[in-house]
Amino acid sequence: MVVKNILITAETGMHSRPATILVTEADKFKSNITLSFHDKEIDFKSIIGVLSLGIYMGEVITLTFEGEDEVQASIKIVSLIEELYVGKEVKND
Repeated sequence: MVVKNILITAETGMHSRPATILVTEADKFKSNITLSFHDKEIDFKSIIGVLSLGIYMGEVITLTFEGEDEVQASIKIVSLIEELYVGKEVKND
């Protein structure tokens, strides 16, 4: 299992355009990817689930990757989040 905490940095939060790109990319992996936010947990491969959370700038989400390609999935998804200027990984020291 790989767990990543992401600070949402986009002024518009997690809106439909980047969410669609991220969900499409997540769907390419075999691993289960879960997004946790404010006591809610959804399948990150569901665009309706992601958009229904109403994630705004300054909030932290947690992505959990579980499966045979979890490491590759976590690297690609976190990298894509940063490339889209939606958020950045929060390092836990």
